Formats: sequence, structure tokens, C-alpha cells
Amino acid sequence: MTNCDYPAVLRACAYWCVALRARPKTESTSLTTFTDLALGAPLLKALADENYTAPTPIQAQAIPYVLDGKDLLGIAQTGTGKTAAFALPLLQKLSMDKARLMPRSTRCLILVPTRELAQQVADSITTYGKYLRVRTSVVVGGVSIRGQIRRLSTGTDVLVATPGRLLDLIDQKAVTISDLHTLILDEADQMLDLGFIHDLRRITKLVPAKRQTLFFSATMPKQIAELASAYLTDPVQVSVAPVATTAEKVDQRVIFLDKSDKVSRLRDLLAGKDVERAIVFARTKHGADKVVRDLERSGLDAAAIHGNKSQGQRQRALGDFKNGSLRVLVATDIAARGIDVDGISHVVNYDLPNVPETYVHRIGRTARAGAAGIAISLCIPEERPYLRDIERLTKRALDLMPGEDAASDPRGEPGFGREGGTNKKGRSGPGRSSAGRGRPNGNGESRGAAARGPRPERGESAERGERREGGERRVAEGEARKPRFGRNGEKSGAKSWAGKGDGASRKPHRKGQGANTNASRSNGGRSNDGPVQFGV
Repeated sequence: MTNCDYPAVLRACAYWCVALRARPKTESTSLTTFTDLALGAPLLKALADENYTAPTPIQAQAIPYVLDGKDLLGIAQTGTGKTAAFALPLLQKLSMDKARLMPRSTRCLILVPTRELAQQVADSITTYGKYLRVRTSVVVGGVSIRGQIRRLSTGTDVLVATPGRLLDLIDQKAVTISDLHTLILDEADQMLDLGFIHDLRRITKLVPAKRQTLFFSATMPKQIAELASAYLTDPVQVSVAPVATTAEKVDQRVIFLDKSDKVSRLRDLLAGKDVERAIVFARTKHGADKVVRDLERSGLDAAAIHGNKSQGQRQRALGDFKNGSLRVLVATDIAARGIDVDGISHVVNYDLPNVPETYVHRIGRTARAGAAGIAISLCIPEERPYLRDIERLTKRALDLMPGEDAASDPRGEPGFGREGGTNKKGRSGPGRSSAGRGRPNGNGESRGAAARGPRPERGESAERGERREGGERRVAEGEARKPRFGRNGEKSGAKSWAGKGDGASRKPHRKGQGANTNASRSNGGRSNDGPVQFGV
């Protein structure tokens, strides 16, 4: 009798079971107004105040199932109205819940990956529920934990939280989640990309088994299906706008140039009179700061938001950007999650993302609510493989920027997108690849490499920069966790080894670049809490 890998067989069965159980419903819906969704008068009045008349597809599909108490797996991108898809039915159910709220308890927990998204979700719930008596609290890192403990002491109906700070509060017995009736994971795929899997597992062990669970994700990777299999009960799946779909009214353009010309071309683009409000995307936090310095030297006002900025700095930059006093915002991808600003005329990819789905998320910041927008990508030779992957995913070629010499377009050349990202030593993509080294960049951003294949950019901390008052851990926001084992299984702190294949050896950490060499951190700084993660 042949040997059988029973655990692998069981995992495969679980994966296909959830895929079949959570398949999209085939029945069509004729719901065209919020009144058709059986929402209460206070919610309809709040929606009318915001001039919302018709539900989006994800709202029309999801709201009836959530009101019916079913577990749900929603596949939808940013900008599709998914927040209202769970917030409106949640508020409707809370308005009918007359049970007494106990101290330090919550009825509903909403987990999100970043501070900005947490605040955006809480603001939306407050807006929709302004005619209801519903208490909403936000707990994120980067701000005083004492104030959060004080606000949670009397209990809250809705708790919007990032996983790291929530676990800090649970450890201090400042909040309990053992009595909640609804658990919502927003942007679940992003939380997995940021290394939250162990935090999520720990949190789900603390919530009651009898609950309603809602998962919302932009994509449906295998890990999301496995999580759904573990935490959802007979779920319904609703989906709209696959991630490969870009906004129809976005004019997508590309400029091919050398790296030395990027700053001057960016400056010229942003100086244009047609640029009303622009987001510039950089791959790393230090890169974003450098772009801001270069623009300011040229007389252009700009501000950066990323994991190394304090919560106050990020809020001020976003506030100035929203009210129009700041035209240019430079952001990393993680920090940009949760930015909900109308009237963005331009998105500029100063650095092309090494994950093609990220490109779709980036340019979705413009051309919202039926408006038009322009997305411009600056592509240096090392980034050509990224452009090739983007065009394959979106099934369209980016237009050459008007005024550019057609001879500068290398896409017709043999082998385009293969040889461009490899330098003489065989390292692929911009910068050196860290594949197989077990060590990220000191600034907390993973070094991109086309040779690794599609992999989410990770490691930027959006929430673990907090410090407990009176003994709370201190982890610089965005600081990379030091792995316990090196490439060949050596424990951390072993003497430097020579990288095989590329002739490189490990360089010592520079001062201030994430090298806490005296301690190896567990997940989020908590001891005995699983293997090392790039926690946020």
C-alpha cells in the first residue's frame, strides 16, 4: 500500500469545499434603491443626506445576506462601496439590539490592516449611523493606549481595530471580544500580505463560536479560501470588479526614461496646470521622503505618508490634501490603503510596483464617481519586467505619453521585459534581491525582484509603532523583524556568510536601519507568540 499524505489531502478537500460552498449566487437581483434593501428610516435619511440614491453592485448583493445573518465572503476592490456593504446592515441590526452593553465589551469587531483604513471605516459608520444611538471606537497603534483604555471601559457597539493594538488591549484586559455577535475582516488579503496571519488566528480563538463572520478581500488567493474554510460557516460569496479590471475612465500612460531623469520628469509633470490633485507612489518609505525633498527643492509643495510618519503627521498631510491646501501627496502602497479622497486628477507611479495587482489599486485612486483621471508610470529599464506583468494582468498596453518619441518605446524589441531587469551579476529587478536571504531591507520594505515572481510588497509597518506607557514595547514603525534563522538554518547572530550565486556577503546594519541585534522579536514583540513575522 502506497503512503498517503493525509494532511495534504484534507487541506485540498477543505479548499475545494469552501470554493464550492462559497460560489457566487446565480440568481439576479433587481434591487435599484436603498429602500428595496429594507433598511430602516434613520439609515435612509443618513444616506439621503450624503446624496446616495442607488446601491453599488457589491451593496445590492451583500446587504440582504448580511441582514439575513449569513456568513459572507465578499470579493471587491477599493472604491466599490464595500464599506457600506457591511456597515449599513450592521447598523440596522445594532439598532434592533436592545441588550445591555457590558463594560469593556463590544458587539461587533471590524479588523483592518492600517490606521488610515480604520479611521475611514469608523468615519463611514459614524456618517451612516448619525441618527442611531450606536457607539463606535477606533483602536490603532501610534497613539496613546491610555486614552483607548479609558474609552473602552464603558463598552462599545462597534470596535474598529488593527490586530496588533487590539491584542495589546486584550493582554491588558482593557477589552473583551468573547461576547460579540459579528466579526468583520476588511481587506483580508492585505492583512495576510502584512504578516497578520498569527494575530488573526489568535483573535479568532477569542471570539465566540456562534457569530456572524464577514470577509472582504480584493483578491481570492488560496490563503483566503483556507481562512474562509476555517472561520466561515456555509458562506455566501459575492464578487464584483475583478482585480484585473482598471477604471474605465483612467487615461493610462507610460514614459520610458533613465533613472537619472526621473526627478526632473516628475517635477515637469506635477508643474502642469492640469494637475489639480496628485498622488505619487514610491516603493519605499525612504524613497518617498527623497521624492518630497526633491520636489520641495524645486519649489513644489508635497508631503509624504508612510509607516515611519507619526499618526499626527499622517493625519495632517491627509487633511491638507483633502482640503486642497496640498496638491501633491507622496505615498507608499501600505500607507495609501484607506485614502478616500475625491477629485484626484493624477496618479503617478514614480516607482512601478513589482506586484501587478498593486498597479490596479494605485490607479483606482483617480477617476472615481464617474470622473476622469490620468495615471502616468515612469518606467526605467530595470522596471520593464514589472510593466510587462502589469500589461498582461490588465490585458491592455499602456499608451506612450503624448510628446514622447516613439523610438523610446522598447516594447517592440525582442525579449522586452526579460533582460531589462537583470544586471551584470544576475540580480533581477531594481536593487538587489533578498530572495533566500531571510533578511528584508533595514527600512522595513522588502526589496523588489522580478525574478521572485508575483509577490506582495510587504514589511511596511502601519501600526506597530506604538509604545505601551509603563512598559509597552517599542518597535520603530516599519522596522523589520530580525529572522531567527539565516539562509542555511543558522541562528540569528551567527557570523556573516557569503551569499552563493551572486557573490554577495551580508553587510552590517547601518545605524538606525532596523538592526536590533540584541534581541529577536516574536510576532509583534509579544513573547511566545509564534514565529517571527513582518507585523504591522
